[in-house]
Amino acid sequence: MNDHSKFFRSGPRELPTTQAAEGLPRLAWTLEDFERLIETGILSEDDRIELIDGELVPMSPKGNRHENIKAVLIDWLYRRLPEGLMLTAELGWRPMGDRYIEPDIVIYKAGPQPSQVPPGDVLLAIEIAASSLAYDQGLKAQIYASLGVRDYWVIDAATLQTRVFREPSPTGYATFSDVPADAALVPLLLPALALKLASLDVA
Repeated sequence: MNDHSKFFRSGPRELPTTQAAEGLPRLAWTLEDFERLIETGILSEDDRIELIDGELVPMSPKGNRHENIKAVLIDWLYRRLPEGLMLTAELGWRPMGDRYIEPDIVIYKAGPQPSQVPPGDVLLAIEIAASSLAYDQGLKAQIYASLGVRDYWVIDAATLQTRVFREPSPTGYATFSDVPADAALVPLLLPALALKLASLDVA
């Protein structure tokens, strides 16, 4: 009788899982897995997907107002950006662990690899939200806080009111405040970039 045991010595692989909100386990994706999806063309640059703690999370579609606000704000900030800093829109950020995030706008200390900028070098992260408002103010805020991003803004695309999160910790931000569109938004680490969103020409 032939001995086939050599083909089964290792046994089945136990793949890492995450647990969804409804309590069912899901296979956990790694950053390496995610990069392969991009390299093989399964995901493209046009696919708005983030990798959050092992799960592939589709991002909400971007509307015209979202894009208009982002374009005007980027232009305003870029023209006033201090030397030695970088501003990037929708940076494919791989901060640490199995995470891939695309902030709408991020300002950080210039370095050789923008996609891997250390969270401690991020001076301001901004998300512009319409249908994703609850996500950006909830789970996304927890992610940025756990990374140690010291100043995180979520701009409501409908009203231009901005929720400002500060004092990050591994469990979330200790403080947040809501700044109306006609009040001054003052970046914690870049006070020279203070602005009022209501004064911008946003259609």
